[in-house]
Amino acid sequence: MTESIWIWPALTLVALALLLIAEYRQNRGGKWLFKPVASAGFVLTALAAGAPGSTYGILILVGLLLSMAGDVLLIPRRRAAFLAGLSAFLLGHVAYAAAFGVHGVDWLFVTFAAVVLLIAGFWLAWRYLPRIEGAMHGAVWAYGIVITVMLALAVGTVGAGGSGLIVVGATLFYLSDLSVARDRLIESSFLQRAWGLPAYFSGQLLMALSVMQ
Repeated sequence: MTESIWIWPALTLVALALLLIAEYRQNRGGKWLFKPVASAGFVLTALAAGAPGSTYGILILVGLLLSMAGDVLLIPRRRAAFLAGLSAFLLGHVAYAAAFGVHGVDWLFVTFAAVVLLIAGFWLAWRYLPRIEGAMHGAVWAYGIVITVMLALAVGTVGAGGSGLIVVGATLFYLSDLSVARDRLIESSFLQRAWGLPAYFSGQLLMALSVMQ
């Protein structure tokens, strides 16, 4: 990786810092400016790292592009935009899951991770689902299943000799989804975004860099 490639992760991190300031100040113009820039940074990182050169890289790139679309769609507070953004992120997770399958996984690792994640998922559902609007329950269950499969497969890549960047990036993406769900469906607060956005953008950068492995 040449030194010049690091300009794109740096772009994401600088834009992220400015985005957090905009979120804290509730500056909508800042959100519309800095969030897409931060997302463009992780897409450009993947391109600079050679994503188009392998099937794994192409699938990761597709996931990053879908995530970028989801980022923009989540900026408005309208329900229709939120559902569209949710769909974009769901498809992004599917693209990542497909990438991990192409990479190769150890199914013993996948099974163990899936059991742990299902236990955690059912606990989260028991704790928070009653506080979410009933019409959203189906979407929440579907999304939860997809991100569970995605993360379990990411763990499986490590068992098959894959880079730790994959599982750390996927875990951060998974955790950031929890912050979005709590912020948008249960109780909106800057605190959720203050940790969720750094987790999300860091995770996406690690996924982008994983294409080099």
